[in-house]
Amino acid sequence: MIRRALISVYDKTNLVNLAKTLAQKNIEILSTGGTAKLLRESGIEIREVSDYTGFPEMLDGRVKTLHPKIHGGLLAIRDNPEHVAQTSAHGVGLIDLVVSNLYPFEATIAKEGVDLAEVIENIDIGGPTLIRAAAKNHRDVAVVTHPHQYPEIIEELEKNDGSLSEETRFRLAKAAFAYTARYDAAISRYLANLDNPDPEFPEILDLRFEKVQSLRYGENPHQGAAFYRTHTPPETCAAWANQLSGHPLSFNNILDLEAALEIVKDFDKPTCAIIKHNNPCGLATAHNLQQAFTDALDCDRTSAFGSVIGLNRKVTIQTANTIRAAAKSGVKVEAIIAPSYTEKALKALARVRHRRILETGKLAQDVSAKQLRNVIGGILVQGRDVHEMTPDKLQVVTKQEPTAEEIESLLFAWKACKHVKSNCILLAQGTKTVGIGAGQMSRVDASLIAVRKAGPERAKGAVLASDAYIPFPDNIEIAAEAGVRAIIQPGGSVSDPSVIEAADRYGIAMVFTGIRHFRH
Repeated sequence: MIRRALISVYDKTNLVNLAKTLAQKNIEILSTGGTAKLLRESGIEIREVSDYTGFPEMLDGRVKTLHPKIHGGLLAIRDNPEHVAQTSAHGVGLIDLVVSNLYPFEATIAKEGVDLAEVIENIDIGGPTLIRAAAKNHRDVAVVTHPHQYPEIIEELEKNDGSLSEETRFRLAKAAFAYTARYDAAISRYLANLDNPDPEFPEILDLRFEKVQSLRYGENPHQGAAFYRTHTPPETCAAWANQLSGHPLSFNNILDLEAALEIVKDFDKPTCAIIKHNNPCGLATAHNLQQAFTDALDCDRTSAFGSVIGLNRKVTIQTANTIRAAAKSGVKVEAIIAPSYTEKALKALARVRHRRILETGKLAQDVSAKQLRNVIGGILVQGRDVHEMTPDKLQVVTKQEPTAEEIESLLFAWKACKHVKSNCILLAQGTKTVGIGAGQMSRVDASLIAVRKAGPERAKGAVLASDAYIPFPDNIEIAAEAGVRAIIQPGGSVSDPSVIEAADRYGIAMVFTGIRHFRH
């Protein structure tokens, strides 16, 4: 039974509703400062902490609740006779509920031009101490740290005549320790990086993820797995997409959905990416989404079996019906991710019960965000590969210059190849892929695969993109034999002169970008 509560919060959202419930249950409320003022103005009877302890708030509010009568009342174990005797002897009343949240440290450090003195004043001391004391003694004390918890607390208090179950108190305690851990980590991280000579990469990297669900298995059935994500969505991403239909996501589904979404986010025009084993087996932009899907599918229909589809526009019934027609012809679609769907499109696509359908909302990309890759015992952090190539940045190195049409196709192919595992050779006709050689140890093998995937008709007149420099003329000879008319590559090999000479010999236009697109 809760008989006495202490309320001291910075965020006062919906606090009055909770306090009114406590008052209706005849629970004595102790409070401080601005919280006490709000509750009193709302007609709720409270007792100032300073009156309760007999000690005034001091040091500009730095010391309010740091007193034995407060912390003795929180930490005393109710069924421990010695604790009960000591609290009684010293006039320490028991406190059964703490409602507290903390100064806005992270919001403060996010302000432009904030000085260290203001930051320091937003390091909460009394709040974390209250929260940790209550959470430690959760067998006897409940601790509430966020307004979103208020409705369930109110409901349980009403249902149980002013009591909270032990299960609820334990759940609240776990949330409280997580809350103070995040808070302390933010302070530690900020202070550690004040004099960091490389602010883009902090001296301390605190990573915190929350479990979303257990998965049936990992990449393979003998591997256990679970899905975790950030506390809040960093940008539009597959991890935070809303699943509208279909079976639960698998480990591999999540990886492929992210790959699909990250590709289509990179293109402004209507775009479709078809992903298989984390590589695109087809990618296209077109004047509408329906055509983009058709063009992407035509790149490699065989590999598209069991694929994941990414789209960067609202899916209409026309696009949905085109996807359904492909499925009826034998192209199994495991999952689809897009910003949104019309009602008719969603209904049509959801007819296949196992097909996962995900909605992201409006697409947005944080180009300053970092990419993380884990290794055993460590983690690698890097900036995103967001370099934008434009026609004026291209260096024409051959006698044959690319046409305006070829430049458009070359730039599409260049952007596409950065999303393919290295070594990558990619062939494109216009703004659609026709052959992709992915993840090969030899660039010659990647060229042979891309040409074979395209076939003689589609390879002829195509453009070729290489994610890293072409080391020897043999790749040029393969391209020339296939009928490729223009090539885009980083350049920078010691063999550049012989590679350029080979392109000139076959009448192929070639441009250098000066950067590479390795994707390991």
